Amino acid sequence: MTELKLHLKQGDTGQTVPVHQDVFTIGRLPKCDLYLPFGGVSRCHARIVRVAANVWTIEDLGSKNGTKLNEIPIYSPQQLHDRDNLWVGEVKLQVMLVNTQSKKSNSSSPSFEPPEKLTEAKTILHDVKQLQKQWVQGQEQSNDIEFKDKAIARLIDLVEIAKNLSAATSIKEIFFQVQQVVFRYLKSIERLALLVLRDGKLELMDAAPRNPSEQNNLASNASWISRSICQRVYEEKVAIQTADAQQDARFAGENSILVKGIRSAMAVPLWDETKVVGVLYADAHFSSYHWESEGEEELRFFSALANLVASSVQRWLLADKLKSEEVIRQKLERYHSPAVVHQLIAAGALPNGRLPPRESEISILFADLVGFTAMSEVSTPTEISQLLNNLFEEMLQEVFAYGGTLDKYIGDCIMAFFGAPEEQKDHADRAVASAKGMLSRLYNLNLNNFWREPLKLRIAINSGKAVVGDLGSSQRVDYTALGATINLAARMEGVCPPGKCVVGEATHRILSDPSAFEELGDYRFKGINRLVKVYQNKHF
Repeated sequence: MTELKLHLKQGDTGQTVPVHQDVFTIGRLPKCDLYLPFGGVSRCHARIVRVAANVWTIEDLGSKNGTKLNEIPIYSPQQLHDRDNLWVGEVKLQVMLVNTQSKKSNSSSPSFEPPEKLTEAKTILHDVKQLQKQWVQGQEQSNDIEFKDKAIARLIDLVEIAKNLSAATSIKEIFFQVQQVVFRYLKSIERLALLVLRDGKLELMDAAPRNPSEQNNLASNASWISRSICQRVYEEKVAIQTADAQQDARFAGENSILVKGIRSAMAVPLWDETKVVGVLYADAHFSSYHWESEGEEELRFFSALANLVASSVQRWLLADKLKSEEVIRQKLERYHSPAVVHQLIAAGALPNGRLPPRESEISILFADLVGFTAMSEVSTPTEISQLLNNLFEEMLQEVFAYGGTLDKYIGDCIMAFFGAPEEQKDHADRAVASAKGMLSRLYNLNLNNFWREPLKLRIAINSGKAVVGDLGSSQRVDYTALGATINLAARMEGVCPPGKCVVGEATHRILSDPSAFEELGDYRFKGINRLVKVYQNKHF
């Protein structure tokens, strides 16, 4: 009987992995039978198949960097022989066919070592789910009384921290709880950091050193953290612990590790089994070689702790999102109808809570109160403010009813537009319908003695291109529309007869029923070097 083994060469030493399965997969995914988390190795890179007794073949699975047998690329299954050299990407494996009948009990062949533990580089990489399962099993199966007592104590601590984390309402409270238990039990750790995924990037939320005197704005400066390690932990959902990153071949190409002088590092994903929400990261300046014997047990504990932290971080992220959405909602409801606000938030079109400026085809509407100056002369400021508040409340309902956006109030004038932020191909019809609604609503208000004398509006509408979005400084931002289309509409309002609505030729051209308007005349407006044809409504 012949047994197949693969010898993985690492520097001056290596490890040997037996192939027991009939189909044996090799790749960068933790679920592969031989897990090779190295550069150049594809997720599912190659497989070995037992085709007959004592006969195996190697087959490439469409990997990016290919598989070689004795330096020759393979494109179809090839039989393996003793002492063959197999290249999986940039990783070299030597084939060993061992006759088990003649194998002596004191054989000098290298003993099996789990593929995820690579002692030469003093680095441990683990699948997170498997790691946490092993931590629980370890405390049940170990006969070491001291270890069991330590595991039980840590389990009690995890239960306690779970309770405290549930009560935490801020990310700082969450981190404080984690910091307490990590520095209490993991004596080799010097610095600890919590990174959370926000806007598609891992963002440092908080950090702390074991020695408080070394704080030095640690939490506001992420330069000491290995982004290479954290990114790998996040993307591959693996836990990483390296006793000496400077000597580890896996990080040879990562200049940040060399520049930052990172030695011992440990990082685990905050994974709630649906997605990774962040990374828990710890390091030490010295090379922590005791991790060779104690590393896996510490990494399991660190990972189990991260699992609890993940749930709390996920809950905090949700609460923070809801809080941000409420602030955004309150802001947007100043400008948009509730239906439009809901669409904007649901679509996630609000980076940093802002609507970025962009060019849009819109119809702009100005509605101005006739005779406002004369009214102000014979009324108190309080009466005028009450009049405008009540009038604007009534008129704004007609803007929102047709999906319009309030730009601003300019004294006694309402400025609104249609066609943004959500595109509306019938923006001109919507603007005209809103104007008709305003005039009709004001007519009914006058019948009910809304003011001591009948009120009238002048409404002007123009259509065309405009830049629409949040504009302003860091202290003050307004959602507004800018451009020549807006300027012309403002000028047209001045020639509108009281109680009427006028539209420009661009608006008149795209109305579904242009017959509702008649030509008012050609006008020349300040700043516009051409005659502009203006139309006024006939029936409303």
